[in-house]
Amino acid sequence: MNQNRIAASRKLGLRILASGQNTCHAADGSPIPCLGSGQDGEFFVAGDWPVPRFQQQGMMVLDQWTGLTWTTDANPEEFPLLWQECFDAVEEMNREKYGGWDDWRMPGRRELHSLISFAASRPALAEEHPFRKVFLGWYWSSTTYAGQTAYAWRVHMEGGRMFFGSKNESSLLWPVRGESPIVPASGQAGTYDPKGRDAQHGVVLPDPRFVLEDESVVDLLAGLRWLRRADLCGPVSWQQALERVVELRRVSPQRAWRLPSIRELDSLTDASRSFPALAAGHPFQETGDGYWSSTSSSFACDWAMVLYLGKGAVGVGYKQGDPFLAWPVCDG
Repeated sequence: MNQNRIAASRKLGLRILASGQNTCHAADGSPIPCLGSGQDGEFFVAGDWPVPRFQQQGMMVLDQWTGLTWTTDANPEEFPLLWQECFDAVEEMNREKYGGWDDWRMPGRRELHSLISFAASRPALAEEHPFRKVFLGWYWSSTTYAGQTAYAWRVHMEGGRMFFGSKNESSLLWPVRGESPIVPASGQAGTYDPKGRDAQHGVVLPDPRFVLEDESVVDLLAGLRWLRRADLCGPVSWQQALERVVELRRVSPQRAWRLPSIRELDSLTDASRSFPALAAGHPFQETGDGYWSSTSSSFACDWAMVLYLGKGAVGVGYKQGDPFLAWPVCDG
């Protein structure tokens, strides 16, 4: 039965969104060759992203990778809004048929974060993007934070962090339209806007999502295999995390284990849950909070991207100082 489920997930043709990072960096931030580094840049395939990635169509831009369409103006409302005000602003855009369309909406958590390229910063968008007025700050998503529903998820366009903020704070709105065949849904269950305008879009998460096989777990959404024990070696530095995964490959050569990219780590999260932000009934053991990714921060390469699994947030950690956990992954 497990093998049938895994085979079925492969037929869906889903894959984890690439980070865009194609360079590798030492713990002090200096550039190093990617070959044999075990870092995100070693595994990024240029063909994962169409070139150019974005195609401008007047007042709109088609993301040829995800299939989503965004407003060319990355700040069409001109000023920050409260979370609830964003839905009202989008309604007005639809009444006026902005760009000729009336199906604009506030993007979900993963849809908004899909814009991020971890090969760039200030803004963290693919090179030669055609967007105008990109603000180097927080943008709202339509996804509510499960741990405290007075908060919602936001993405910072300067370097790609993703945290939640109070819905009574102001951030920017970047509307989207269309459906993506590759961006997974956030996992949010139900709606928190009184008019239900925060319904989530994206590829539906499978249920059950995870298949347990001995000491590893296959994610049926992504086709990735994770160690069941979500803590390889206790809190370590970033370089130590990479080295511990190399050691795991030596003792378990049947699997090509690697330290996951930030996209692979975030693919595990389910926005309907917190502490941990994993699907209900998941089979993982010894889950912790902060996890190193193999993705360097494009904002400062002596830092690396970190998943805070308790909340489901994406942040950064100092490679030479902050201790976080390592959670190896390999192809399923």
